Amino acid sequence: MTPMTPTVPSVHRDVVAGSAADFMLVRRVVAAGSQVEIGRALAEEARAAYGWAPVPADRTLARARRRWFERNWPQHHARLQGAAQACGVDFEADAFHLDGLTGVPDGSACSAAYCPPRQTAEGHALLGRNYDFFTTSQAALFAMMSGRQVKDSAPPMASRPYVLESAPDDGPATTLLTMSELDSAMEGVNEHGLAVALLVADGENVKPPVDAGPQVGLASTQLPRFLLDTCASVEEAKAALLDAKQYDLGAALHYLVGDATGAAFVWEHGAGGDEHVTESDGALCVTNHLLHRHRDVAALPEDNPETMLSYGRYRSLHASTGGAMSADRLRESLDEIRFDAATSDPYPVRTLWRTVFDLQERMMSAHFYLGDGEDGPRYSEEMVFSAAR
Repeated sequence: MTPMTPTVPSVHRDVVAGSAADFMLVRRVVAAGSQVEIGRALAEEARAAYGWAPVPADRTLARARRRWFERNWPQHHARLQGAAQACGVDFEADAFHLDGLTGVPDGSACSAAYCPPRQTAEGHALLGRNYDFFTTSQAALFAMMSGRQVKDSAPPMASRPYVLESAPDDGPATTLLTMSELDSAMEGVNEHGLAVALLVADGENVKPPVDAGPQVGLASTQLPRFLLDTCASVEEAKAALLDAKQYDLGAALHYLVGDATGAAFVWEHGAGGDEHVTESDGALCVTNHLLHRHRDVAALPEDNPETMLSYGRYRSLHASTGGAMSADRLRESLDEIRFDAATSDPYPVRTLWRTVFDLQERMMSAHFYLGDGEDGPRYSEEMVFSAAR
């Protein structure tokens, strides 16, 4: 294979919220060009921001992963070629894993809701979510999960998120938010009006990440980006997920997927690995318990210290999204169940950002947690990002 001659993609970098003096500093990368060029730009950003470097790999496993991506997720395969260029390594030698542009454990609280166009004042499909996560470092979180105490001097895991806007020549434009992994996504929207958000699926039984390294198929935080790269509708997303190999190495996640037509579903796995699609004729809400097991509000269990208010948050969202909605009312509904100093005990958790997606407009609105003030949490001004070309 003849090596590609690197060209310079169109890349813009800036800070959109917070500062070094705040809990959170939010950077944005806007990139256009081929997927190879965008992949190179993201790898260079990860190297500069996080000190990322490719991880040595078992060649047989790395080759199988590369070929799986080539067949099933060509956009990611091309971006890996760009990462190889950024690192000066032979892409087809399979000596390194070239994705995982930084790495943190999976797992959080979070609440999300989808409202179809017929239910909203704007006549637009809306998807909103609170991203709730720990305000500690990785070492402190692991110690807490094992009942130990450590001196927490490292930066909090979620303190340097990214907004990533891509307009590739060879795929749909996307706008997404990621906590740290620049080749993954916590949530996002594409130019077709498809939106995806991930959440912990079983907060009561979260286990520490498994140190097994990348596997063949989709890692849990790669799945949203895979859908945004490859699908234009809910029906395409269902088919893609049923066909794709997937794996979790940390907390099991589930996903809220919706499009501009009014269709939405929640994708999750049962304890035995069985796959479940949960749909609704109206609004569809999800928090941090398995929806295919506990969807009936009247039959929900009571929360305990390990559920992180999942059932209560679900009851609240279900009630507030049951009637006429609007983007502003969706914001209010999410703010009513956000985590702050008064509601997060016994864990150090905050709602780190709130997003509202307008799927007809292909827009994502977001504000970001900057720290605690005398009157409660401080947030940045709300900003709007677009996946429309």
